Amino acid sequence: MNKKYSNEIIRNIICEYSRGKAVALLCAERGIPRSTIYFWIKQYRKLKSDNDIEISYQDYHNLKRKNDKLEDILSIIKVTGCSLSAPLKEKLSALEKLYELGQYSVHTLCDALDVSRGTFYNHVFRRQKNKWFDTRREDLREQVRLVFDESEQRFGSRKIRAVLVERGFQVSVGYVAELMSEMSLKSVVTYSKIEYKKQVGLTKRQNKLFQQFDVSEPNQVWVSDTTCFKLKDKYYYICVIIDMFSRKVVAHGISQKHSTYLTTSTMKRALNSREYPQNLTFHSDQGSQYISKAFRKLLYVNNVVQSLSRAGKPHDNAVAESFFSFLKKEELYRVNYKSERELCGSIDKFITFYNTERPHGSLSYKVPDQFEKIYHDKKMIPH
Repeated sequence: MNKKYSNEIIRNIICEYSRGKAVALLCAERGIPRSTIYFWIKQYRKLKSDNDIEISYQDYHNLKRKNDKLEDILSIIKVTGCSLSAPLKEKLSALEKLYELGQYSVHTLCDALDVSRGTFYNHVFRRQKNKWFDTRREDLREQVRLVFDESEQRFGSRKIRAVLVERGFQVSVGYVAELMSEMSLKSVVTYSKIEYKKQVGLTKRQNKLFQQFDVSEPNQVWVSDTTCFKLKDKYYYICVIIDMFSRKVVAHGISQKHSTYLTTSTMKRALNSREYPQNLTFHSDQGSQYISKAFRKLLYVNNVVQSLSRAGKPHDNAVAESFFSFLKKEELYRVNYKSERELCGSIDKFITFYNTERPHGSLSYKVPDQFEKIYHDKKMIPH
């Protein structure tokens, strides 16, 4: 068992040693282990500076620790850019980032910006708790969307909540309703009849295609659709316009908003790239972006006939649906994107590959660009 000695005993032994008494004799007289006396001698031995100022090793190490801490404090102030007069919220946010790196102790971090350690710990705890809630909220969003899709958009918040509880998720009807509102999910039960009446007047006899996907020449029929892809906590909407003749993607657009601007801007690029063709039919589903006033006006101005899929008949737009299946399975699901720029670059690269290198079964395994070239070459040959 280690025995504790008073500072007075330690000082007396050091003094006797300084006067010339041997360590062995001190050990015999005091009954103190030799290693302990040598440790005290080392701790209290005096050092001389250039100015002949004497200081003990213990005082030297204490000063060194203080100096190191002051250097850390200066470094923290420099890195965070915060002054002592900065708002508490700003200081806590800056300190939290350094705390997560583990480079400085909590004592040093708090001393640097004059923040109570209790206040800092409470801030970190709340942030961790909020992260947990955010993660749970995102998980529940995905589950709500999954159940909603499984029910083919029939279920409202109460039925979705019942299914989630059955699957082991504890959630209230109000919370499910809130998440559905965020994701703009509405049960068809509440609006299907109203929408049907609207669409009958708007789209009656406007399906010009009726799943007739064989086209005899380019720029006769274009098809279009929009899909969604999630990157981290953001959703990106991808719009494509495809020439039915060659299955070539003539234009595409990417946006964080599922807006009319995305479809109109993509259509403008397609018209420009194909030199504003005549006698063109444009086919899509009945999404609000395609039946908006702005988009329909764009088609009208350019003498484009609009064709719309029947409600609840995705096969009416099978060519565009098929393209998105290829895009996701062959490209998007295979890469862990780190940025929006990387995602957009990958989509651009795949569409170029799709148009110039990927054989298509419906084209007798010709490439879209190659298929169009063969058509134009034949037209140039005189009969």
